[in-house]
Amino acid sequence: MIDIIDLYRNFCASKGVQFQLDDNVRPYDKTTLFCPAGMQQFKEKFKSEETGTLANVQSCIRLNDLEEIGDGTHYLYFDMIGLFSFRTLTVQQSVDFWMEFVEDTLGIKVDYVTIHPDKMEDWKSLYENYDVEVRPDEECKWTDGQIGGYCTEFFKDDVEIGNIVNPLGTCIDVGFGLQRLSMFVNGKNEETREEILIQACEKLLYSGYYPSNKEQGYVFRKLLRELYRSGSDWDNEHYLKEKKRQDKVVENYNRNKDKPKFKDKSNEWWFDTMGIDIDFIKSLEDK
Repeated sequence: MIDIIDLYRNFCASKGVQFQLDDNVRPYDKTTLFCPAGMQQFKEKFKSEETGTLANVQSCIRLNDLEEIGDGTHYLYFDMIGLFSFRTLTVQQSVDFWMEFVEDTLGIKVDYVTIHPDKMEDWKSLYENYDVEVRPDEECKWTDGQIGGYCTEFFKDDVEIGNIVNPLGTCIDVGFGLQRLSMFVNGKNEETREEILIQACEKLLYSGYYPSNKEQGYVFRKLLRELYRSGSDWDNEHYLKEKKRQDKVVENYNRNKDKPKFKDKSNEWWFDTMGIDIDFIKSLEDK
């Protein structure tokens, strides 16, 4: 299997770009529970007058794709390959950097790129030296709520593999998904929903988190419940403890649900009084 991280580290060295590996998902500020993107740690650099260029591979967790994991392109835990330039690289230099790495180093032929219509006149020429289709896309804007800008996105087989954002019109924020690149370099990894959930839980443990009833620990427990719903037999002490707890919850519900005094109780009552999530129980029955 080709080690894309090692290839990227060496590629950055050949370009004189400092590289760092950030392999835990702890956030760099209090706006998120986990690190959602490689740029999070560099927010202040974007807003400052600092100059320079850095590269990294950042481990991330995003929960918005929870219902889609297992389709071959969506993950909970993933690694973002990043390039960040503060008032140093131009958009053209960034495009050249990534076209060289993706096409020449990794051997992935980019099918098409997208540009916001407002920037089409200025940016279409960025790709005039490359055999790639350029398409307009009104979604080619990005912001984290504080910092944002127009972007250009790269596609292979209609899968977005990465993008280049031009924050504030003066900086560069590049993010390419390691797992998506690996899909084209090393072959599609047919990971199951259960395997993806376990990977996320293992990364949470590696990052120093444990199941609890608040914040990151609550999310961890939610993922363990998703594993329980999938019928997992993962041999992990935290999962086995949660499995035992859920077995008791289900047993308690089945023992009481048909009793006259409980038959007309609402889902809210079951949760507030007995700690039983009826929707979760029914999802188990559906499976």
